[in-house]
Amino acid sequence: MRFVMFCHSLVSDWNHGNAHFLRGVCSDLVARGHEVAVFEPRRGWSRANLEAEHGRAPLVGFARAYPELSSTAYDRASLDLDVALDGADVVLVHEWNEHSLVRRIGLHRRNGGRYRLLFHDTHHRAVTDEGAMAAYDLSNYDGVLAFGGVIRDLYRERGWAQHAWTWHEAADVRRFYPMPDEPRAGELVWIGNWGDNERAAEINQFLLDPVRRLRLKARVHGVRYPESALDRLLAAGVEFSGWLPNYQVPEVFARYQATVHVPRRPYVQALPGIPTIRVFEALACGIPLVSAPWSDAEGLFTPGRDFLVAHDSEAMQRHLRDVLQDPAFARSLAQEGLATVRARHTCSHRVDELFAILDELGPQHSPRSEAEPEPEPEPEPEPEPEPGSASASASASASASASDAAPCAGPALPLRSYVA
Repeated sequence: MRFVMFCHSLVSDWNHGNAHFLRGVCSDLVARGHEVAVFEPRRGWSRANLEAEHGRAPLVGFARAYPELSSTAYDRASLDLDVALDGADVVLVHEWNEHSLVRRIGLHRRNGGRYRLLFHDTHHRAVTDEGAMAAYDLSNYDGVLAFGGVIRDLYRERGWAQHAWTWHEAADVRRFYPMPDEPRAGELVWIGNWGDNERAAEINQFLLDPVRRLRLKARVHGVRYPESALDRLLAAGVEFSGWLPNYQVPEVFARYQATVHVPRRPYVQALPGIPTIRVFEALACGIPLVSAPWSDAEGLFTPGRDFLVAHDSEAMQRHLRDVLQDPAFARSLAQEGLATVRARHTCSHRVDELFAILDELGPQHSPRSEAEPEPEPEPEPEPEPEPGSASASASASASASASDAAPCAGPALPLRSYVA
């Protein structure tokens, strides 16, 4: 089968966690003998910021880490959907795409496309920016793959799509697995972006305060840390090491004794059951994990066995102390989490689920509706900013036409490294 995917970026994971899961799914499809074609905007926000900070070396690194994967960079004005979608059996369109492109692909399907067409939503905007999500025209799509039951239900209740299924993210165990021979570098590592203050208080409570009180040797990787955040890390004695290519994460996890999960506020308050991909990846690497509170409403894991949950800063300190001072307990915790991921939450499991959904939909026949001309492509915009930011909501609600440009998250913050 020929799978075609439109996403924000496959080659860049700079502030773009969606790339992790998409890479794993594409790799699994290729391993099964399927053809995979990926299209991403030439001047996408994530890739533009990655190249601005690090040049083209990360793109070379991606090609070496994923020799089976590649993507085609397109310009919106010259994208020929007849060519891109020629021979496609399944087309996946990720939610971080412009509204106009989502509609164009839908019209292409309506006007004769003989493929199954699915929209893929892996963000909290269905709750935090309803207007922007409602503006997507999914009338010609077969349905939505949502990364949690609460998002799936919103599409059904609000009539945004014909069908919707839960399709959780998962770990790419071809790349994410324990590496016991790596030399030890410290006690605690956290890999996460600062973003738009969606978890600033929680980072203080569940990461920086415990590190400072326990006097841990700790490191943080991530991007978009403002000067004030870097000052907090320095005051807590945390080494800040900036952006880390996601394919290097297993090596870094292997050098530390524990990690923590600090979910963004929308996931805690409005999206129970969605842990984000960092949990899957950490457990797949066999590192003991202690999480700030989130509701595992869909029963993905067994909290207390697969990982520990700390309900406040004091509990986080106790759990970290137990993990760091009791090697047998830490080993048992890591083994349980790893076993759960391998049994239920790999990208291969998700591809199996995808094929089950395609079987449910059945074979695709030529649409019978009257053809409608595709809209003319609009002028190429500036690189798209991250969805879901504070300024994103204002941008999306300004007007229907303004929603075709992704919401603005502001310029990339300068990288600054500290070793306390």
